[in-house]
Amino acid sequence: MRETNLTAVLLDPILQRDPAGPRITHYDDATGARIELSALTLANWAAKTANFIRDEFGLDPGARAAILLPPHWQSAGVYLGAWWAGLEVTLDPEADADVAFVTAAGLDSVDAPEVVVLSLDAFGRPVPNLPVGVTDYATSVRVHGDRFSATVASAALEGRDVGSVLAEARDSAERQGISSSDRVLSANDWATPDTIIDNLLAVYAAGASLVQVSNSEDPNRHAAAERVTKSL
Repeated sequence: MRETNLTAVLLDPILQRDPAGPRITHYDDATGARIELSALTLANWAAKTANFIRDEFGLDPGARAAILLPPHWQSAGVYLGAWWAGLEVTLDPEADADVAFVTAAGLDSVDAPEVVVLSLDAFGRPVPNLPVGVTDYATSVRVHGDRFSATVASAALEGRDVGSVLAEARDSAERQGISSSDRVLSANDWATPDTIIDNLLAVYAAGASLVQVSNSEDPNRHAAAERVTKSL
């Protein structure tokens, strides 16, 4: 049963082996922010997001979420939460979606029945002055439970089923030489199905830890401090 949910099959082995170890460390070199989440904390954020999707919007497995966010620890929580709730994820702003997750800058680019805006603020501050009917992620998600029973899902990413995405992520991890002991540095984007598989899901499929750097001319300057063993 667990094999039919992408988030469960990615996170369960990591949670069983090393729940307290760092799973995503995010640097924003434009602001100097550094946020690190353990596997357990990342799973809690994903669970809150899954509960939020189900309880706030009443979306059933098979609904579609447009996730139009840059690489960030909160974005990882949104992806994992959407998959945990059984949603299919699209990265196309013009796709027909039941809910869209965007930044304030991308608010005008989507037309979905439900729109959720993320500030991506390091301290979880809300987005001010949102239009009526638009939901602020930081304000809404924090009240939801941090446990979620994985929902059986079929499609996972742009029409690809869960098994296909998982197989591609595992193949990518092997191709890139990522192992469970690696601390992986990346400044790459998550803008397409292939890049999110190569730069996010492959890391977790291998059971590794991700150091994601944004807005940096030299992401490798963080390598020594973070004990990076591999760069993408």
